[in-house]
Amino acid sequence: MIDEVFDRLVDRAWPALHRVDAGGWTLRAADGVTKRANSVLPLGEPEDLEAAVEGAERFYANRGLPCVFSMGGGAAPGLDASLAARGYRVVDPTLIMTACLVPGDEVPEVPGESGGKVELAEAPSQAWLDAWWSVDGRFGGDGLVTAARILTGVPAVYASLGREAVGRGVVQGEWFGIYSMAVRPHARRGGHGRRVLRALLSHARAQGTQRAYLVVVESNTAARALYEREGFTVAGRYHYRIR
Repeated sequence: MIDEVFDRLVDRAWPALHRVDAGGWTLRAADGVTKRANSVLPLGEPEDLEAAVEGAERFYANRGLPCVFSMGGGAAPGLDASLAARGYRVVDPTLIMTACLVPGDEVPEVPGESGGKVELAEAPSQAWLDAWWSVDGRFGGDGLVTAARILTGVPAVYASLGREAVGRGVVQGEWFGIYSMAVRPHARRGGHGRRVLRALLSHARAQGTQRAYLVVVESNTAARALYEREGFTVAGRYHYRIR
């Protein structure tokens, strides 16, 4: 099932710090930093759906966290309706977009394009983290420290265009996952995101990956337009249920 493939790819590329197997469902926690790393991945159909939901609710309540379910195409049948009946609301409808990677099909950078060269590294620098967090950070305290542990939980490549734009890529067999695309507000509409994306895709081709995917919140029309111009099309959807 292709939808379940994406569920698993995203889970592996954004690894929660704590994981518990609950009869085929995965209960994920990371001190509340990002919904993806603090939600149930409900793949498979439990014998008792209501009991499985109640077990998940206890898991998060014991950690002082809201109970969140990641509802992708591989989610247990009937779960979405059951959660709705229990008062869970839908948040962050998200698109999964994919593109085929053809070796030698890179789009060259325009000579004299401003902003310097996109740099790639095997670990995120503090400048990379600060740029990403300035756009994507929603958590106080030690949120950035926890986020850095999530990011570096699997091998990845980190792209940066000065301090203005960043992105992250993860090689996953034939797939290349693109994450953490961020452009500081004052640098937007200057092609920075496009350049970071193209640098990541060029790296992906060099690694021999055949297809790329990314996830983008459905309401982010500017990002979606960029990805569509670069050859990405919608291949799936997911949303969260939270109470």
